[in-house]
Amino acid sequence: MSDSASPLKHALASVKYPGFSRDIVSFGLVQSAEIVDGRAIVKIAVTTSDLTVPKKIKEDVEKAVLALDGVRDAIVEVAVSAPKTTQQSTPQGPAPMPGVRYTVAIASGKGGVGKSTFAVNLACALARLLGGPGAGPARVGLMDCDIYGPSVPAMMGLNARPEIEGEHLLPLERYGVKVMSMGFLVDADTPVIWRGPMVMKTIQQFVQNVRWGDLEVLVVDLPPGTGDAQLSLVQTIPLSGAVLVTTPQAVATQVARRGGLMFEKVNVPVLGVAENMSYLEMPDGSRNYVFGEGGGIYTAESLGTQLLGQVPLIPDIRAAGDRGEPLVAEEPESRAAQVFGEIASKLYEALQARG
Repeated sequence: MSDSASPLKHALASVKYPGFSRDIVSFGLVQSAEIVDGRAIVKIAVTTSDLTVPKKIKEDVEKAVLALDGVRDAIVEVAVSAPKTTQQSTPQGPAPMPGVRYTVAIASGKGGVGKSTFAVNLACALARLLGGPGAGPARVGLMDCDIYGPSVPAMMGLNARPEIEGEHLLPLERYGVKVMSMGFLVDADTPVIWRGPMVMKTIQQFVQNVRWGDLEVLVVDLPPGTGDAQLSLVQTIPLSGAVLVTTPQAVATQVARRGGLMFEKVNVPVLGVAENMSYLEMPDGSRNYVFGEGGGIYTAESLGTQLLGQVPLIPDIRAAGDRGEPLVAEEPESRAAQVFGEIASKLYEALQARG
């Protein structure tokens, strides 16, 4: 593309390769591009075995170039070739995890919203929904991708080292949930001071070198924000979707919405929003909206998704996590367990609806 095509090149550079944060120009997929008499003519070459990739690229390119001033029409040709069995020069997208049916990321735009507590209790609720502890091999996994501040081991009451079988780590298991965390691999007093590439390598190892076995749902607890860990995960495994956790106040919901938009940009559907610490139940049955109200439904509606549920501000949830005994698992008849059970049911229904 010549300098005269710089607006066109800029438009093409806004088109991301499906499932990646990198654009089709930087990947070298654009063979030629020009504008002739108001018509944009773009030729793209893709090496992939996924037939949805060229279709998505074509649609996104057409949308991008038709938004340019003076462009009335667009001809986009996408040449597709099968991947070679040896070295490949173009991305093939995240590889499936053998034996894992659904993979769900639990995310938040900011810290302090109780995301890890939510993820732990949700995993336990899913385990109960799918049969419960003692009903056979665990069908739910929990991958703690909060590399810098792993809290899942303490909340699940696990403090052992994973066993090694060949080249694979074996996840620890409790309450019918298989768990893997950076917290199992470093001492409690050892800070993890890593740059982005090391974070990505660890997440890849959790995906490729952990023997998860056959799981119906793998719950992935992400660190807050939209940085390396989130992008590394999206580029490493095919996520079935994401759940956003927020508290009701505006400052949390605004950041949660940005987190949701991040997932949309990398083609990961937002399956729903969960509002945590929604209200404090008073002795007389009334509700005290300590952090405001309405933020969860606002976030869900702005992202075009559903509100999965509202988790009350119940001190026992925090206390149970501190003891390493998730309330959902230890007190399945409690109010908190009922709420998480309802959220788990809605989430599982959304996963099944997407196939």
